[in-house]
Amino acid sequence: MKELNSKIPAGPLAEKWTNYKASQNLVNPANKRKLDIIVIGTGLAGASAAASFGEMGFNVKVFCIQDSPRRAHSIAAQGGINAAKNYPNDGDSVYRLFYDTIKGGDYRAREANVYRLAELSNNIIDQCVAQGVPFAREYGGLLANRSFGGAQVSRTFYARGQTGQQLLLGAYGALSKEIEKGTVKMYARREMMDVVLVDGRARGVIMRNLVTGELERYAAHAVVIASGGYGRVFFLSTNAMSSNGSAEWQAYKKGAMMANPCFTQIHPTCIPVHGDYQSKLTLMSESLRNDGRIWVPKKKEDAEKLAKGQIKAKDIAEENRDYYLERRYPAFGNLVPRDVASRAAKERCDAGFGVNNTGLAVFLDFKEAIGRLGQKVVEEKYGNLFEMYERIVDDNPYETPMMIYPAVHYTMGGLWVDYELQTTIPGLFAAGEANFSDHGANRLGASALMQGLSDGYFILPYTMQNYLADQIGVPRFNPDAPEFMEAEKQIREKINRLMAINGKQTVDSIHRRLGLIMWNKVGMARNEQGLKEAIEEIKALRKEFWSDVKVPATSGMNNELEKALRVADFLEMGELMARDALMRNESCGGHFREEYQTPDGEAMRNDAEYSFVAAYEYQGPDAEPVMYKEQLKFENVEVKQRNYK
Repeated sequence: MKELNSKIPAGPLAEKWTNYKASQNLVNPANKRKLDIIVIGTGLAGASAAASFGEMGFNVKVFCIQDSPRRAHSIAAQGGINAAKNYPNDGDSVYRLFYDTIKGGDYRAREANVYRLAELSNNIIDQCVAQGVPFAREYGGLLANRSFGGAQVSRTFYARGQTGQQLLLGAYGALSKEIEKGTVKMYARREMMDVVLVDGRARGVIMRNLVTGELERYAAHAVVIASGGYGRVFFLSTNAMSSNGSAEWQAYKKGAMMANPCFTQIHPTCIPVHGDYQSKLTLMSESLRNDGRIWVPKKKEDAEKLAKGQIKAKDIAEENRDYYLERRYPAFGNLVPRDVASRAAKERCDAGFGVNNTGLAVFLDFKEAIGRLGQKVVEEKYGNLFEMYERIVDDNPYETPMMIYPAVHYTMGGLWVDYELQTTIPGLFAAGEANFSDHGANRLGASALMQGLSDGYFILPYTMQNYLADQIGVPRFNPDAPEFMEAEKQIREKINRLMAINGKQTVDSIHRRLGLIMWNKVGMARNEQGLKEAIEEIKALRKEFWSDVKVPATSGMNNELEKALRVADFLEMGELMARDALMRNESCGGHFREEYQTPDGEAMRNDAEYSFVAAYEYQGPDAEPVMYKEQLKFENVEVKQRNYK
């Protein structure tokens, strides 16, 4: 039985990272040239890590599922990135960012990891400014800040509604410099099929060339998975179509544990579903909640008239509008954390006050902000977001309130990693959304970009050296070695098996059905009966998939095969997510069990029994995984019921 060793350094919380760096092993410049590193993914975490390794002198191979890192899903992040610079002088500090993150995650994250993240946040801003990232600035030239959910200070740096894009361009620039130097070699349009172990250590990967269809073998001394999260299990999400958790899942099946898989973030500010033909949903930045006010009608009859098109939002008098977040959470108002805002929207819609023709939407209204600030100021802050909304919905949000509804956005669960970001497989590391480490049961807005860049620029460059220091004498691995050949053989057999089914159902049709099971029974609200039903329904759907899916047996580029390989993984992931949610008899963060709530509908944690990280070890295709517990210790914060009122 494996033991989870988090490797948290000794010493006071604020000194742990300093103590770690003071005692870590280093690799001298001449020896770095002898060592090879593979990075899977070119979003913020992967691109920054690969650029950093290249700058240090390691030989790096980085793999991009898109045709360019500029198309990584990090580009879709809109609202901003958190840091404890305290430019507004409103009381922020490293400790307060740490505390807000721990509290926002409902006390289900490690103190040491979260404090390190808060500590490094200021370095990230300096790094990005040096790269030329065009953050918004005040009239005097200082970087501007705005507030995000779960905080009472303004600590979010932003570049209009394009923060992710601009940060990614900065990381891509740093990566491109290393590609030009020759320290980094980039491979586009590749997807990881398997991680290869030699003597129990990660020593390479099997990739599929998405253009030619060929399987390719690559060897290295260490591997980093930075391929994002697994929100696409739900089919409809804010994630890009190519975003998937297959790299994580293959690592899990090779022995890397999956942690807290049921912790899924539902983002409250998304454009509602408006047709059966949709393949994804569109995020509207949380930053809009700074100035937008969320409401529904106080009267059900008004909601019914809206749904039938008999009246419009402007026809509902101010006194007949329920600004329910401001009513329920006066201290934070519209800027409560995402899990709280999402559940509140669902509660209003379930009660019959939803405003869309489906009844599944609430209003996000900028009338008051436009009146107070003027349309020009609002346009300067949110213009591109308003334009995007109008293009999709064909409605002018300057004149009519936006309609929003929660949607799957982010996964807090992921590969279990220790303080060094190393998984339970030696030599295999995970960064960004691919690991579980920093957000607990709920991620605060604008903290994903912070974690991705922190992992890539400032953590892995240190921790990777600590691992590689004793690998200097290990010769380069031959990708024709038996371990690589066997891994490729197994993948080829899986592909052939999929193509040989020749059933009648499309991959998308099965994925949609899985998504409905997940959304209805493993989504915003869960209960014991629904989770048990979900497990059995997913098992049955998985059998149906492997007996009746249709995958064209064509060589070369095969999009249906790409999707089928991912959906095969999703059908296994979904079951593990449901099992994890069924095990956790409490409500916390993004995990809301209907049986465990306070009289006023808030999440009810059970700290006595569930203050731990749940890490699962794969046992085989039809066997239940073994769960390990990493007990969480809180020495620097008081664990108490969250209160945003």
